[in-house]
Amino acid sequence: MALHLPRFCFGVVLLTSALAALPVGAQGGADSAPGPNWVAPPNDPPRPEHGERTYGLDTLFDALKVAPDAESAKAIENRIWALWMVSGSDTCNLLMVRAKMAADGKDYDLALTLLNAVVELKPDYVEGWNRRATIYYLKKDYAHSIADIREVLAREPRHFGALSGLGLILQEIGDDKHALEAYRRVLAIDPRQEHIAETVKSLSEKVEGRGI
Repeated sequence: MALHLPRFCFGVVLLTSALAALPVGAQGGADSAPGPNWVAPPNDPPRPEHGERTYGLDTLFDALKVAPDAESAKAIENRIWALWMVSGSDTCNLLMVRAKMAADGKDYDLALTLLNAVVELKPDYVEGWNRRATIYYLKKDYAHSIADIREVLAREPRHFGALSGLGLILQEIGDDKHALEAYRRVLAIDPRQEHIAETVKSLSEKVEGRGI
């Protein structure tokens, strides 16, 4: 089945092919959380409320675009994450909890094993792919991280967490042009991401030059 991705992601396909030639972890191990531009889920996302289950993500994303301030936007983001976290499977939920525990303990190989089981059990569960992309990033395995981000965006093109992760990876491998496009897509979805806005400003000057 064809993947319908945002325009900039097609350029990433070429990057993925080039990165795949590198050995996994070629740039060294990771011992820290993702960088500041990777928008991560809250540690304890709220349970989806009945209205959110009824009206779904579209209503929340509409509200996110017009959030009056950062605090309001963060509350809406958390409700979106709450819906994204719903797997509909007790087994997946347990695997996700154990994968988070493994990741928190920096046992990334175990986390990957658990998340492999999640995506095999429920391939349409977006957050399984997103969590695995994060673990691959922490292992500096950018090729596999980008591949999983593509799976996320194929299922949910508005996933600001995956888009921010893509931008961070592209920055780290020196592709500022496509990183800028990814970050701009984040802001189109979630305009109150202030750290992303600051990065867009600095990258715009670097890629496109200062305006006259």
